[in-house]
Formats: sequence, structure tokens, C-alpha cells
Amino acid sequence: MAEVKLLAAWPSPFYYRVVWALKLKGIAYEFIEEDLANKSPLLLQYNPVHKKIPVLLHRGKPICESMIILEYIEEIWPQNSLLPSYPYDRAIARFWIKFADEKSPAIWMVFRTNGEEHEKAVKDSL
Repeated sequence: MAEVKLLAAWPSPFYYRVVWALKLKGIAYEFIEEDLANKSPLLLQYNPVHKKIPVLLHRGKPICESMIILEYIEEIWPQNSLLPSYPYDRAIARFWIKFADEKSPAIWMVFRTNGEEHEKAVKDSL
């Protein structure tokens, strides 16, 4: 049994966030692809509240939500830090991370809508 497993689906930007962190830190993991249209019993078992990906399993314990997973990865495997070492620089990095998280849904909608919805999405993303 792999110590680290990742339940996710490849088109998810939240999945890539976790994969990049694992790769940057050199952490081996087993990828378990989820079909978002037909969620597996494993996903429903390990994320019964939101029933969403990604879910990181470490030693059989689930960690949900990509940003929480990244914080966990950073604490468990401190090598190759994801954030700058100086507190001010870390605060600035966290600001931009939060900014990107807040803007991502609007940017995603730019590519998924038409007409007035598209115009609103463009405006919101700018």
C-alpha cells in the first residue's frame, strides 16, 4: 500500500496544484483517477462532506481541499519549501495565492459561457 495516494481528476486545476507540490518536494504518490460524473465509494468515504477532489491520503488518513492539502504537505515534508523563508515574503505569497483563488472561478467562466454571462465573467475576471 502506498503511503501517499491522491484521489483526483486530471482536468482539475486543484489537482495540479497538489501534484506540483508533491513533485517539487520529491514525494512519491499513487494517483487514483476519479470520474466526477460517477464518484467512487472511496471518494465518498474520504470526503463525505463536500464529495470533491482532490483528496490526499497519507497513511490512510484523508486531507481534503487543495490549499489545506498544500499546507499539510509543507508541514509534513519541509524539504524544498513551497513558500519563501522570510515571514514578509510568505505573507506576500499568501496574498497572491488568495487573490488567484478568488479570481479563478471568474476566469474559468470566461471559457464556459456565452452572451451576457460571458461579458459578466470577463468583467469579473478583470
